[in-house]
Amino acid sequence: MANSTALVARLDQPTEYRVAPHNIDAEQALLGAILVNNDAFFRVSDFLEARHFSEELHRRIYEVTSSLIRAGKIANPITLKTFLTEVDLGGITVSQYLARLAAEATTVINAEDYGRTIHDLAVRRDLITIGEDMVNAAYEADVDSSPREQIEEAERKLFGLAETGRYDSGFQRFSDALTAAIDMAAAAYNRDGHLSGIATGLADLDRMMGGLQSSDLVILAGRPGMGKTALVTNIAFNVAKAYQAEKQPDGTLKTVNGGIVGFFSLEMSAEQLATRIVAEQSGVPSYKIRRGDIREDEFYRITDAAREMQTVPLYIDQTGGISIAQLVARARRLKRQKGLDLLIVDYLQLLSGSSKKGENRVQELTEITTGLKALAKELAVPVVALSQLSRQVEQRDDKRPQLSDLRESGSIEQDADVVMFVFREEYYLKNKEPKMGTEEYFKWQTEMEQAHGKAEVIIGKQRHGPTGTVPLAFQADITRFGNLAEEDKLPERM
Repeated sequence: MANSTALVARLDQPTEYRVAPHNIDAEQALLGAILVNNDAFFRVSDFLEARHFSEELHRRIYEVTSSLIRAGKIANPITLKTFLTEVDLGGITVSQYLARLAAEATTVINAEDYGRTIHDLAVRRDLITIGEDMVNAAYEADVDSSPREQIEEAERKLFGLAETGRYDSGFQRFSDALTAAIDMAAAAYNRDGHLSGIATGLADLDRMMGGLQSSDLVILAGRPGMGKTALVTNIAFNVAKAYQAEKQPDGTLKTVNGGIVGFFSLEMSAEQLATRIVAEQSGVPSYKIRRGDIREDEFYRITDAAREMQTVPLYIDQTGGISIAQLVARARRLKRQKGLDLLIVDYLQLLSGSSKKGENRVQELTEITTGLKALAKELAVPVVALSQLSRQVEQRDDKRPQLSDLRESGSIEQDADVVMFVFREEYYLKNKEPKMGTEEYFKWQTEMEQAHGKAEVIIGKQRHGPTGTVPLAFQADITRFGNLAEEDKLPERM
């Protein structure tokens, strides 16, 4: 009985209800300013919408006002009243309410400040709604629904709100853009290699591209066996290993060299990627590491390499079969929690879109590439995505890839800022070995010697620079790409 008495006693106590944040005075002041001087509307029209007002009548007034002004007509209490239905406003009519708004209007100068206040409070109300939806979904979740799905849905809503909840877009002064361009040039001058973008660690490739540029979508394509994953893994580790940051006055870290790397490995496991990197850094072939077939000196080289790699800011997500929406949510989370300077996706064709199964794959890939390009711009980082090539390459005598070889190439070629192909002549020659002792064999042997340990990165498209071929060295046993020592650059032989 004591417990029930306490409950009744609590019910008898007055309850405080929390009202969603709003500011009626600011809404009235802004609407009044617009009704007096329609120019006030253009101070807020690029970020403020009718839905941002907390009062239904104010939403309707702003909506009608917007329509009239955009149609080139005058919006004032007289022209508005014919479009607004009568509601009970505590003894006054809508016409009287409009007249009072205009009569008590303050200066137009404050219109933008009122607009920002209304906008920010609307965002807070949206945050409350998202929070309530999260709580309700967690309480009422189906047995088949996983918490991970709910988290990703909540993140999608939050970042959707973050994007629509900004009012700093629109036109900017050319002088501001010019300042940003000069700052970029100054940063390039101070960075290793004097590059405007992030250095890949491959000097000839960096020279052709100026590094990996912020906000670019870079497609790296090739047939199986060419070494796409090996090349992108080398680049990822080179960037992460070179990472240096400076503390800013506000306490945040600013990357000055190298970068923090996020790697979506949709095909290989994190362990397989790590084995490749250890092999590349230690010089011990990965197949020997996997089999445990190593000598004592090789074991120490592996442990030394692993020790050096412990602090490298390289983050791997090995989840297979994720959608572009999930990838975007996870990339944003990494940027927020750890920082992010370079994002790698291995590979495009393993991602799925939001469309139902069985729908057009070309449309699905268009959604994926458009989403990756938008993500690169949003996070202001280069996104490197690997892509498979169609089999038509194999039917040509010259097996060097072209833009037309890209699978579902329309959207990939259109959305990409840079398209690169990996090509190794040695791979194809190895499969065409003629009978030993024949004339064809000696010719083949000469070609093999010329192609051995060499690879080409063919830049088929580049928005900010030239196209062409970059020769690289390739060590197949440790999957390492490096700079090719050209004959004319070697020291003289005795």
